[in-house]
Amino acid sequence: MATPQTTFANDLKAAMAKVNDLFNSEVIGKRDFSAIDQIYTEDARILPPGAPMISGRESIRGFWRDLVQGGNVKSAALTSVDVMPSGDGVVEIGKATIAAEGGSMDVKYVVYWRTENGQWKWHVDIWNHA
Repeated sequence: MATPQTTFANDLKAAMAKVNDLFNSEVIGKRDFSAIDQIYTEDARILPPGAPMISGRESIRGFWRDLVQGGNVKSAALTSVDVMPSGDGVVEIGKATIAAEGGSMDVKYVVYWRTENGQWKWHVDIWNHA
C-alpha cells in the first residue's frame, strides 16, 4: 500500500515530467513560446552559461525565442537525475541533450521548482555543458 509520502512523490515526479516534456514539445518542437507561461513562474530567473541572469517570464520568453530560432534548436530531451525537497519547493538535478541544426550538446542543469496557482513550475533554472 502506498504511503501519502510515496503518493506525493510520485505525483510530483509526474507533474515535473509533464512540464519538462512541455518545454521540449511546445517551446522547442512547436516554437510556441507562450507555453513558457506554463513552465516558468511569473518571477522566475534563468542563469544561462556565459550570459547575465535573466528575470521574469517575459524576458525569459525572449531569451528562449532568440536561442531556439537563432540556433535552429530541434529538441531538448530533459531527464531528472535527482529530486530533493527544499524549503517551499523542490530541487531537480538533471541532464539534457539539446539537438540543433549543427549537431547536439549534452548539458547538466539544476532547477528550483515552486508551485504557482497549484501548478509546479521552474522558478530558478541554471545549466551548463556536461
